[in-house]
Formats: sequence, C-alpha cells, structure tokens
Amino acid sequence: MAEKRMGNINSRGCSPEAPPVPGLMTNCKPCKRSAARGCCVVTDATRDLWDKLFAEGYQADVFVCTNEGVIPAHASILGTASPVMKNMLRQSRRSRGGRRKAISIRGVPHHAVRVFLRFLYSSCYEQEEMNQFVLHLLVLSHVFVIPTLKNLCVQQLERGLLTTENVVDVFQLARLFDAPRLCLLCHRMIVRNFEAVSASEGWKVMKQSNPRLEKELLESVIDADTRKNERLKKLEERKIYLQLHEAMEALVHICRDGCRTIGPHDKVLRRSADPCNFPACRGLEALVRHFAGCKNRVLGGCTHCKRMWQLLELHSRLCSQVDGCKVPLCRHFKEKLRHQNKKDEVKWKLLVSKVLEAKSFSGAPFLQSMVAVCA
Repeated sequence: MAEKRMGNINSRGCSPEAPPVPGLMTNCKPCKRSAARGCCVVTDATRDLWDKLFAEGYQADVFVCTNEGVIPAHASILGTASPVMKNMLRQSRRSRGGRRKAISIRGVPHHAVRVFLRFLYSSCYEQEEMNQFVLHLLVLSHVFVIPTLKNLCVQQLERGLLTTENVVDVFQLARLFDAPRLCLLCHRMIVRNFEAVSASEGWKVMKQSNPRLEKELLESVIDADTRKNERLKKLEERKIYLQLHEAMEALVHICRDGCRTIGPHDKVLRRSADPCNFPACRGLEALVRHFAGCKNRVLGGCTHCKRMWQLLELHSRLCSQVDGCKVPLCRHFKEKLRHQNKKDEVKWKLLVSKVLEAKSFSGAPFLQSMVAVCA
C-alpha cells in the first residue's frame, strides 16, 4: 500500500490531490455565485427534506387560507421568500387558539396554491401540475414577487404551453405583468391564428370585458393581412419582371447563337444538341416563328405580334451596344426614343428599372450578361 501511495506522487515530489470531503456529493453541480460568496451544493436529499417539511407541516406556525381549505406553512420561510407575504404576516392576527397566524390567498384553486407554496420551500414542481396551473402560478408569482417562478412560468409558456385556447388570457397577463417577450409571442400567435383564437372562450370574455383591446387586436390582424397581400403582390410582380428578363436573354441567345431549331441564317443549327439552358427559349421560339409569318403584323391586329414588338423595344432599352447588336430592330427602336413623348418615356423607364431590380434580387449578373451577349 505504501508503494502504491508513493506511486501516486508525481515526479516533482508534489503530494497527491486530497480526496473529497466526507458528506458532500461530488456529482452535484454548484450554483452560479461570485467567488466572494462561495458555492452552494444542494443535493436531492436536501430538496426532499424541504418537500417533506412542507407536506407534513411540522411545527407550522401559519395557516394559508384558500377558497377550499387551509394549508399549514412556516412564517419564516414564507416571509423570507416573498416580501409581500412578510408584510401580510406582520399585519395578520393570530387564530383563536393564539398559536398560529393566518393569511388568505383566494380566487385561485386550492391545489394551485399548494404547488405555489411547495415551490417556495424547495423550488420543485411536477410538470403535470405546471401544465395545469401555469396561469395561476404566473399570477401568484407576480403578486407575491417571486421572480424565479415568474420566469419559469414564462419559459414554460414560450416553449409549448401557449395554445390558441389560452393565448388571449396569457396576452392580457403578459401586458399586466411586464413580460414583453411573452407579450410579443402571444400577439404573433393571435394574428397568425386569428380564426381559431377568435372562436376561443378567452376571446369571447375579452370581447366583453376589454373591447378596447379587441379593437387593437383587430387592427393588428388587418394590418398583418394588408402587409401579407402587399408582399404577395410584390412577389408576383417580381416574378413577371424576372420572366421578362429571361425572355430578353433568350431573345439574344436565339438571334446571336441560335437554338436547336431557330437562329440566324449564318449559323448551322444542330437539332441533336443538348437541351437549351434558357428557360424562356421554347416559348419565345414559337413567338418568333409566328412574328415572322404573321400577315396582320403590320396592321397591328395581332396580340402575339404586339407582344413581340414590345419585347424588341424592351431589349433596345436594355442593350448597351450602339452598333453590332444582332437582335432585329434594336437600332430602329433606339432612334425612335428621340421622338417619343414624355409620358411613354416615363413608363418605359419604370419598366426597365423593375426588370433590372427583379434580376438583381435573383443574384444573376444581368448587366454583364447583356453586354456579353450583345458584343
């Protein structure tokens, strides 16, 4: 044994580490405190002891009266845990026997009060009880100034106990109890699930007791729907402008390089080539073929030809090449710009800006591609 002990000594001659102090559990996690205050190690046995003290009421010196009964407790623990209870105990009178004081906690279920008092003793609770009485515990923690329990109730609501049935009640409590994050989460749930929330019992009660809050929530729902419709409208417009840009790329591709079945006369087309990488090429190919052979094109009576004229003019406004562009009528439309009225000019500039903006959101190098394909 002596040799083993000597073997534990390191090469520098230092003594081995001391074993843990008897009576302390080494697997317990110390609470977070400053170095000046030291550490606190609380074992499960200690918590069980506090739970047992509350459950048995040993040497209890105060009664907590509820709507359904009486709960024995200890004034020193209640007064230390809550400054509100300390003030209540100072003002309370002793019972007829003269041995115990009494304080009242009414308007809350009896079992919810028991869960609340147990938390004051041992900081413990059962999850089933928390699920059932979370709103009552939130009210009690705020009234009696128990911030740890209040924060715990808020976290439980944020992590899953908030539902469409209780969100209106929680929202009103959060506004009263200074819980801004919980208030925001409730507001978002009400707006997003308004149809289900408006059918809940909490909404009906709030509608009668607080019509002003109902009006505020209805305005929020209307504003949210308006913003949603505006976003959808902008997305749809951006989709249209993006399709126009793709048509411009496909038009230059057909006129400069040629596709599998259509292209300039000096290009050799290969029908067996790989599928075209331009998504708008197929539709534009059919439009170009129609435009080339339509008899009503000059008279302006064909809607398809009007669309082709507009695409050609849009290309001319996007094209940066003065000469050498292989897209038909590009130079013609650029010369036409000099004689165009101001109203039409404003419309075309707006369209060009929208197309450029839509393509910038998609991340493709639009300006570089236009310069490259027209070169």
